[in-house]
Amino acid sequence: MADREGSITQMGAQESGEKSVSSSNEISRKMAQVLAMHVVVHPLVLLSTVDHYNRVAKDTKKRVVGILLGTRSRNVVDVTNSFAVPFEEDLKNPSIWYLDHNYLETMYRMYKKVNARENIVGFYSSGPKIKENDIKIDELVRKYNTQGSEELASAPPPAFVIIDVRPENDAIPTTAYASVEEVDESAGGEQKKIRRAFKHISSAIGAYEAEEVGVEHLLRDVNDPTVSTLANQIKHKMTALNTLRAKLAETKHYLELVLTDKLPVNNQIVYNLQEIFNLLPNLNIDSLVTAMLVKTNDMHLAVYCAALVRCIIALHALVNNKITNKSLENSPSTATTEDDSSKNNKDTNPDSSKDASSKRNTQNDSSSAKDQQDPSASKQK
Repeated sequence: MADREGSITQMGAQESGEKSVSSSNEISRKMAQVLAMHVVVHPLVLLSTVDHYNRVAKDTKKRVVGILLGTRSRNVVDVTNSFAVPFEEDLKNPSIWYLDHNYLETMYRMYKKVNARENIVGFYSSGPKIKENDIKIDELVRKYNTQGSEELASAPPPAFVIIDVRPENDAIPTTAYASVEEVDESAGGEQKKIRRAFKHISSAIGAYEAEEVGVEHLLRDVNDPTVSTLANQIKHKMTALNTLRAKLAETKHYLELVLTDKLPVNNQIVYNLQEIFNLLPNLNIDSLVTAMLVKTNDMHLAVYCAALVRCIIALHALVNNKITNKSLENSPSTATTEDDSSKNNKDTNPDSSKDASSKRNTQNDSSSAKDQQDPSASKQK
């Protein structure tokens, strides 16, 4: 009996171990699927979020929350539309919050009638950081994120996008996250608890051709026409360099924290940093340095020749423009001066014109008298 009981307990331990291994494998598989997600945010969503923030929470410490609509294609989440949702939270007590899910369902039904292809793919927040209530909002939105799935567990996780509406932010204003199940290592005991936590996923800003045309028209109204194109290009370069400097400083700060054991090592971050350093040119080899200098000189020569041609064409256009302007200024002035001189002569010498007309009349009378005398003289002959 003791042997039988011992074998039963061993079998139970093996079964529990197999279950724990299978559950951990399932969690790791789902986490890998979530980390492979990529979110594409369209300009209409950014404009709607900024408008929502300006209407509700401008000049306050509050944030706004809304629902993201779009489509899913494998691991790519295409966010094409959004709508605002009434949301309130206590800044002092983060456990107190309110989101009107009845309003959410009504708006979703209305949007579904307009475009049946758009489904709920996640939610957005004006952030600028993750808060404690976001994981609870994720649980609420996950109920509407099934997209025809029979079980809630098989449904893909909703995308959580933080859209930074601050105008002083020069970087990409979107940061995407997705919730995954992970084992809580801090919990004691043999049975580990499973909890949900947000993991960072890649995001980008994309647009259809019609949206690009609309954004270009909006930028024409926003940009200052008095500023030249060269000034705008220099401004964009400076913005990009400032962003690069901020990213390098952030990377340095993270590595210092890892070296002092204040943060754990993240292998994915280290792998990405290694990829970045591998892309840098190796300047320790003379042949590579020479090749890089030759390539740079060739590119600078092409740019210099193009700049010379552009300057010469601009000078020719300027000279031709001045010549045409001078010809246009001279031609109407001569015609007007001739007309003015003739008018002045008529106005200043009215008697001379009368004398000329009287002389013409006397000459006509004398010629007619001679014609009348000629036939009589011919008859006398």
